[in-house]
Amino acid sequence: MGVNADKLNQCATDEAIKKIVNESEIINADGASVVLAARYLGYAVPERVAGIDLMQELLHLANEKGYSVYFFGAKEEVLTDMLTIFKKDYPNLRVVGHRNGYFSAEEEEAIQEDIREKNPDFVFVGITSPKKEYLIQKFMDNGVNSVFMGVGGSFDVLSGHIKRAPMWMQKANLEWLFRVANEPKRLFKRYFVGNVSFIYKVVKEKKRVK
Repeated sequence: MGVNADKLNQCATDEAIKKIVNESEIINADGASVVLAARYLGYAVPERVAGIDLMQELLHLANEKGYSVYFFGAKEEVLTDMLTIFKKDYPNLRVVGHRNGYFSAEEEEAIQEDIREKNPDFVFVGITSPKKEYLIQKFMDNGVNSVFMGVGGSFDVLSGHIKRAPMWMQKANLEWLFRVANEPKRLFKRYFVGNVSFIYKVVKEKKRVK
């Protein structure tokens, strides 16, 4: 599971999300703020691993090894465009199913059973938090035996609908600023208000452990 400042803010107020995060089999720092905060608190976190980069590495692996994949999330046109690109970039990729991220609570069981029936090795879930985490946990608790990975807005980027920050901004840990500039209405509160809250929690924790 990718953990960023927003996810850790959720953990501070939502015990269910906190439990899901703590029980995840793999946790990666998907945000420069998490890496910097960890180092400030004395923990050895080597680097940020962006969810979109990890997803692409897994797609390369699946393409080479014949693992099957299922894509769940985003708008239908985003999925369609992304799969068209993947046919060229990953010609051997076994896509056993896909489903857009717009559904009612009554449809959740049908989605779950579709994934169960198709039994993919990897399920990439591109819907918002914390809905994504609750749903993945529900499917796993109900016995869906696949590797789930929440990928946030990666489908939008990989489909070409949204641009990713240039490499120099990624290396400078400024990818978040590029995203806010491109989606201010959706992301301003998350990054500016949320980051202030996160910094407060980090400083408070530093004082506590002194």
